[in-house]
Amino acid sequence: MGWVWVGCGAPAEKGSLSYRQGMASLKSAVWIPLFDELADARVVAELAASAEEAGWDGLFVWDHVRWREPVRAVADPWVALTAAAMATETLRLGPMVTPLARRRPAVVGRQTATLDVLSGGRLTLGVGIGSDRFGAEFSRFGDEVDDRKRAELTDESLSILQAAWSGETVRHRTDNYIVDDVEFLPRPAQDGGVPIWIAGFPGKVRPRRRAARYDGFFPVNLTQPDQLAEAVEGVQEFREDRTAPYDVVVALPPGTDPRPFAAEGATWCLTEFDQDNIRRSEVAAVVADGPFSGERQSVAGRHEVTPADI
Repeated sequence: MGWVWVGCGAPAEKGSLSYRQGMASLKSAVWIPLFDELADARVVAELAASAEEAGWDGLFVWDHVRWREPVRAVADPWVALTAAAMATETLRLGPMVTPLARRRPAVVGRQTATLDVLSGGRLTLGVGIGSDRFGAEFSRFGDEVDDRKRAELTDESLSILQAAWSGETVRHRTDNYIVDDVEFLPRPAQDGGVPIWIAGFPGKVRPRRRAARYDGFFPVNLTQPDQLAEAVEGVQEFREDRTAPYDVVVALPPGTDPRPFAAEGATWCLTEFDQDNIRRSEVAAVVADGPFSGERQSVAGRHEVTPADI
């Protein structure tokens, strides 16, 4: 799928070949909440086109149906990503992250395959179990609020998605989901299906184990490179002898030097923004400046995530 394996083990020495390769392979993306001034698919499409022109490698969007005050407007990620896909040619795109426990896996299977075909194989699916903390977006709609149950639904949904992307007839029947002999066509454009990145709190075992089974890990709330090194090592212990390419994702405010995180195994750096006071002009300025160059200062806060967000 075109990624470079940096490694999930001990940090490389700064003079080593693996260190230099890790630095060269770090990719940069914009990570935007679809709130208020950005709750418009046309705006997202404009930002995506600008990001591609400025040299960013990806654009990822939040997936929420509600958020806490003062946020009022919230856009749908799949519509926004469709607009972004049609406005770009090379930018990697995806929801970061989708709480699968809130969505029907059969519908997500259709959405992901359709968007991957439309984009020419540029979709990455970020997955987490979600949280009710920031806007009561589970409890307000009667969705599952128990963390363990959402984790169970997430794992089952992931299994259904991978089966659907295979193009084979899917037969799945449990107390949670039923798929009776359904063939999901068209398949995604990418061989092997859409890459899956698992978001999770790095100090917990279950998200690390889940992440090890898929294509990447997004450990949340990291502020220091040594925290990333520990998170990467924690995933590697569950990857056993797997040698397939694997992504390690970090989110940092604009202007933050990502190179120390690349040295500890990061392959993607997502530039994040203040979700409670999002301004189109600020995001547009950061996007137009391009990926980190060592000259730009931070203009936004961090998105704090709780352990329940995994």
